[in-house]
Amino acid sequence: MNAQAALSDTGNDRIAMGANQPPEVIVFGEIDAYYDEAKNWASEGFAIESQDQADQIDALDKALLKLSQEAEALRVEEKRPLDERIAEIQTKFNPFIQKDKGKVDVARKSLKALLTAWRVAQQAIKDAEARRIREEAEEAERLAQQAFAQTNVADIQEREEAERMAQRAADLAKQANKATKAANTKTGLTTSYEAVLVHAPTAISHYWKAEPQQFVDLVQTLAAKEVRTGKREIPGFEIKEVKGAR
Repeated sequence: MNAQAALSDTGNDRIAMGANQPPEVIVFGEIDAYYDEAKNWASEGFAIESQDQADQIDALDKALLKLSQEAEALRVEEKRPLDERIAEIQTKFNPFIQKDKGKVDVARKSLKALLTAWRVAQQAIKDAEARRIREEAEEAERLAQQAFAQTNVADIQEREEAERMAQRAADLAKQANKATKAANTKTGLTTSYEAVLVHAPTAISHYWKAEPQQFVDLVQTLAAKEVRTGKREIPGFEIKEVKGAR
């Protein structure tokens, strides 16, 4: 069976009965037929034994590639009106709601900057007040402890004064707790964290130990990129020649 016969035997004659079907149906039918033909060739244990078989398989491979290109062209053309309509819709809405560029996001970003500055300043005031009360409470506690240490157990007035000072210290501690809680409740602010690289060698050493495979994948990707540009010597790599059918 020669290559031409192998292809024609699949029944993929475009002028045959049914050729008035939609073009994609015809192409899909041909792909199905060629797929079945490929399965017949690529059976378990089969290996090419002659140039004639190699030619038939090569013709089948090229026919499938051609059909793939035809199907892709049909897909693009069928999708084109939808793409055009989507583009029209995007053009209409983008000036207003496009992420990061539309009027809504641009305006909100400006307003958020104003609000952030205001709310950060307000929280700083609240934090400072909470800190002031906390320091006052700590000083009151220190003085109360000092008063107790110096009180004559036989002197009731001194004892009462020390207890009064201790109560004031306790009251101030409660006020400090409330002020701290108020300073960090309903602030209108979000808290997030970002990693800022300050010493690359230390960071690389850390992640090399924590995630070595990711580094291996990265250098493999970088090496593959260089090989594609024609480089044939890369430290740490052996450049192997690989053959594949076109």
